Amino acid sequence: MAEKVTLVGGGLSGGLLSVFLARRGYEVHVFERRPDMRQGNYLGGRSINLALSTRGIRGLEKAGIDKDILDIAIPMTGRMMHDREGNLAYQPYGKDGQAIYSISRGALNIRLLQLADAFPNIHMYFDHKCTFCDPETGITRYTDANGNAVEDKADIVIGTDGAFSAVRDSFMTSRFNYSQTYEAHGYKELEITPGANGDFRIQKNSLHIWPRSSFMMIALPNPGGNFTCTLFMPWEGENSFASLSTPESVLTFFKKEFGDTIDMMPGLIDDFFGNPTGNLATMRCYPWVKHKAALLGDSAHAIIPFYGQGMNCCFEDCIVLDELIAEHNGNWPTALDHYQKSRKPNADAIANLAIQNFVEMRDLVGTAAFRHRKHVEHDLTELYPDLFKSQYELTTFHTTPYRYALEMGAKNDRLLNYIIDGKLEEKLADRSFMEPLIQQMLTD
Repeated sequence: MAEKVTLVGGGLSGGLLSVFLARRGYEVHVFERRPDMRQGNYLGGRSINLALSTRGIRGLEKAGIDKDILDIAIPMTGRMMHDREGNLAYQPYGKDGQAIYSISRGALNIRLLQLADAFPNIHMYFDHKCTFCDPETGITRYTDANGNAVEDKADIVIGTDGAFSAVRDSFMTSRFNYSQTYEAHGYKELEITPGANGDFRIQKNSLHIWPRSSFMMIALPNPGGNFTCTLFMPWEGENSFASLSTPESVLTFFKKEFGDTIDMMPGLIDDFFGNPTGNLATMRCYPWVKHKAALLGDSAHAIIPFYGQGMNCCFEDCIVLDELIAEHNGNWPTALDHYQKSRKPNADAIANLAIQNFVEMRDLVGTAAFRHRKHVEHDLTELYPDLFKSQYELTTFHTTPYRYALEMGAKNDRLLNYIIDGKLEEKLADRSFMEPLIQQMLTD
């Protein structure tokens, strides 16, 4: 058994994985480039609230903090669409009782660090920026807050240091496949403030979407009565971040496109020009393992945030690696090889699903045809729960592989097209007709 494991990165993945490893008896050293956010150093302004769902909750269950986190999370049972006139249309995410949970990234990260701090065999170092990693020797080097050089040597090094991973950079010497694809859109964090009595100004238990074809805004609730909003827009063009260069242009744009929010966003101008504009990128690479080093979470598979699965996927990485370490009795080379081979196809699948869902959220959810399609899909899930599960349900409320959800989504689309194009909606409740049709079209 490896005695010492170094995690480069103390974010969500690093925090959860450190707990799993400590419970298995490893000496775990966590190096984080940011200050200790438990000391009040967490900076917002460029975040998208997390949508915690079944895969992520399972990881928190294994860590024993699922109830603590769900107590400060807000269930969202569906999407609430807002058109330009302020009319609302609601689409449930799944069956009655199924929900995803809005949670602050900072609040979750702080709770994971607090949990990790309770283990005597977890050692955390903040303000340590990784500057070097040698996968062959397990040596990593850092610069601390005072500019001093710090060297560490471990039996295993795991890069949990996010999309712009220093550990991943060390893999790029030979026979390493890597791609980085940026969307033409960026994002900016804004805020809908609480009402006068701290109440929610819009429906609390929904993920709100203002779909406008080439751009959109979303809003996720927080326990304080406010909503974290994220505006997604092209970088260039007519309706873009480049076109909104003055307070007057921002106000004019919001009054036209998001008029029902103006009175709820008193800090709009300050937020718009004070908060940074973030990039949206998909990063894929392979292999994830090189000698004594491995990649996990966003360092291995950064995805765009439009299926709400980035953090959930990272937590599932932690679960899979933890289970493989146990299955192979601490044989790290074997466990890591099985880990990368099992997770890579699923990481690619959820990346593709996120790209698909970006188009759906931005361009389709507000259309009558899409709402009708979702209504038919929802009826099928309710009438034939043992035969038909939506792609969203498989991805969000189950732990079946992402790859399976992607494949079944294509089959589901074929079935929905057949029903809608053939105007067969009146036969949805006819079991003698629908059951054979579902079985045939979903198993071919």
